[in-house]
Amino acid sequence: MRLARVLLIGVLVAGFLVPSTAAVAAPGTWVGPLSTRGRYIVDANGDRFKLKAGNWHGASGTWNGSGDVNDPANHHAGEIAYETPLGLDRAPMESIIDGFTELGLNTVRLQFSNQMIHDPNPVPDLPANPSLHGLTPLQVYDRVVDRLTARGFAVIINNHTTTSRWCCGLDGNERWNTSQSEQQWQDDWLFMARRYAANKRVVGADLYNEVRRNILDDPNWGWGNGTDWQRASQQVGDRILTEANPDLLIIVEGINWTGIPVDGLPHGRPTLEPARTLSHTLVDSGKLVYSAHFYGYTGPNHSGATGTGETHDPRYQDLSPAELRDVLYRQAFFVSAETGQHFTAPLWISEFGVGRGSDDRARAWFGNFVDYLVQTDTDFAYWPIVGFHTNRVGDGWSLLAWDASGNRMSVNDGDDWRADAWNRLVSAPGRTGQIPTVDRWSMLNLDYADFQESRSARGLGDWNPGARKGVCPDGQRLIGLAHTGNRGLCTSSTAVSGYVVVRDETYVDTDWASGYTKVQCPPGSYVVGYSVTGAAFSAALCGKVGTLGRTGRTVWFDRGDNRPAGSPGGEFAYGNYKGQCAANEYVAGVAYTGRIGSRRTPDALLCRS
Repeated sequence: MRLARVLLIGVLVAGFLVPSTAAVAAPGTWVGPLSTRGRYIVDANGDRFKLKAGNWHGASGTWNGSGDVNDPANHHAGEIAYETPLGLDRAPMESIIDGFTELGLNTVRLQFSNQMIHDPNPVPDLPANPSLHGLTPLQVYDRVVDRLTARGFAVIINNHTTTSRWCCGLDGNERWNTSQSEQQWQDDWLFMARRYAANKRVVGADLYNEVRRNILDDPNWGWGNGTDWQRASQQVGDRILTEANPDLLIIVEGINWTGIPVDGLPHGRPTLEPARTLSHTLVDSGKLVYSAHFYGYTGPNHSGATGTGETHDPRYQDLSPAELRDVLYRQAFFVSAETGQHFTAPLWISEFGVGRGSDDRARAWFGNFVDYLVQTDTDFAYWPIVGFHTNRVGDGWSLLAWDASGNRMSVNDGDDWRADAWNRLVSAPGRTGQIPTVDRWSMLNLDYADFQESRSARGLGDWNPGARKGVCPDGQRLIGLAHTGNRGLCTSSTAVSGYVVVRDETYVDTDWASGYTKVQCPPGSYVVGYSVTGAAFSAALCGKVGTLGRTGRTVWFDRGDNRPAGSPGGEFAYGNYKGQCAANEYVAGVAYTGRIGSRRTPDALLCRS
């Protein structure tokens, strides 16, 4: 959200980010692609790869060549939007990248707009980089990606805006499908993912920046409609992995803002809180990363604007250190702190910052926020790393800035108060080396449509016509079901060699749920998916795995929860009774009410080991 100028109810909200700096070694040796293990990102060798990142903005149209890039007053209608990363007119690309190495970065979050992708016009002259003359914005973007990755940096491409302009107000860029169709958004993502598929140091797809309310309505998380960010990000993430580039991390940012920022009306920053009850399950396990943005001038219920009536809503910089930690945990940090849950994933704070000329409150906030990043060993990306200055006066947020003559100013020059915090952050000790594999826990959500997250099961086609179908990702099996609500829980397993669809009692070998209709997998298989018609259970999908134990027990959940102690995997169906087998058991069958006119709800599981 870098300069988060949230234009809500016709009011501009100011918001730039602060820099931090640290002179350390080059990005180092690592092997792509990246994936995840629990709360950590790992490289191809299974070693922890912590995103120590910065935002190199500009290609999404944030620079129009009229002075202070972070001052919205300098962005006027009719000005040229330079759809190129900042600073290329003032310093050679290699010198800019040298600065990233000095800052101790290993990753760059590189913004683009959908408009940039399709712009056929050559970029304006960039005197410091004559080799870029005559190239389109996308071709310049290609060159930047090539040089960053050749120098050892990981690159995460970020769909920042739809149209090329500064972000983030009431500007037609509030959602992935404002100013364009969702189909166009998906198509553009497939295009970009394919474009860099051969480069294993292009490691992530950051799907959309700061999803927020427009004038008419709010984005939501789980309603199944056209403004459902959870649905849209799930669908495009799966399409990227299955149709374009299976190597990319899929990065989903929480919802940045809903409601009207006026006292007495509901409003606030949901951020990642909705993921606790409805998380993402991608077709490729180990590819999901959650992200969030935090700036001191905003707050959990404060847009960051002035004069909008949010007089009772504190900003983050108004909170005590203890209050700040509590809010940050609730809004985002829980996803990496709480292990063994369906929502557990690496957390990347992909924007945060503060101005060089900030007041004491903002300075204190920045120090406290950095301390929390260090304490939690959290991946991060500062906003922004490149800016402008004139006689050492400029945007005040960037960690590196160049004047019109190419003279550089750095956070580490000795006169920037942010240097101590920045160097503390990039040099902080944290988890390194091999990260062991852990059990994965994933949620199935059949609320509105099929939710088949298995690549191999998708080849079965419509294996239960007329029903909504859910299947665990490859390498996982079903471990729990909700009595009502159509939710399921998956956990790690071995790969299956084939499938059997079971709709009746053909394979029932004992009356383990007397008086109830039962479906049961044949010997050597277990449940990996299920289907529902409306709210009625209709079939089980069994995966063949070979010899399995036959010792069993019935787990009833028609009148209350029945799950193992500690509820591994977490609350996967809030407000509904749930049944769950132990981690060392498998679901061999499902019993449900089968009377005419009944809801046919799942009532019991056959758990075997």
